[in-house]
Amino acid sequence: MAEQLVWPVLFAYGEAAVAYAGNARSPGSLGRLATWGVRIGWLAQTALLVAQAARADGFPWTTWAGSLNLFVWLVVGAYLIWGCSPRFRLLGLAVMPIAAALLAVSYIAGGTDTATATAWHDVLLVGHIAFALAAFAGFTVAAGLAALELWEERLLKRRRAGILQLRLPSLVALDELTVGTIAVSLGALTVALLAGVARMPGHGFDLLIGGAVGAWLLYAAILYLRLRTGRRALAARLALVGLGVVFVLQLGLLLTHVA
Repeated sequence: MAEQLVWPVLFAYGEAAVAYAGNARSPGSLGRLATWGVRIGWLAQTALLVAQAARADGFPWTTWAGSLNLFVWLVVGAYLIWGCSPRFRLLGLAVMPIAAALLAVSYIAGGTDTATATAWHDVLLVGHIAFALAAFAGFTVAAGLAALELWEERLLKRRRAGILQLRLPSLVALDELTVGTIAVSLGALTVALLAGVARMPGHGFDLLIGGAVGAWLLYAAILYLRLRTGRRALAARLALVGLGVVFVLQLGLLLTHVA
């Protein structure tokens, strides 16, 4: 059952990616098709995850492929909070192809299997993985917002013709969403770190926790630069740098914390 649900998810995410690309070339009804593709795909993936949880005897996303499946769901869910607005559809052009590709990799590698699971009573490990993936997903979307913000600012400075036809969000709105997304994600990373530190007495020092502390400091610095000094452009560039850190940490999470 769970394996069959992945196909409508892949189809919907793929349709959304294609529709977003078409809408970028010629804004119109394709944007609405893309929006519905994202919504239907995310709902289908939610059903997929629920089916996995119902079949598994524990937390079923502890393999690297399974955690990648959960990560994709979190990224698309974070994007869905506001990303389906017409003014944010260009961000969907970046998010949905990646989501479809990562989900395909997860499926090929066995991300829908439920044979391996961590017992639900291992609350610290489950919380550590779940909140870390949620934080990484939020930071990924924040990087996309920052990239869109810097690109729009560049177009405005060059006074490119036709920029108004793109129906882009204002720089103020982009900045506020980037800051808000980072703040929420930083909170999730804090919970993940606390859970990881709580497990240390029985498992020894974890180098990944040290890296996560570095990421926490980086994103805290981004918030400080934006909220206390007003250096918006620098904060946006650091958010892009943070995306590379997130990818390294996520790979480390997959290789060291899951089977």
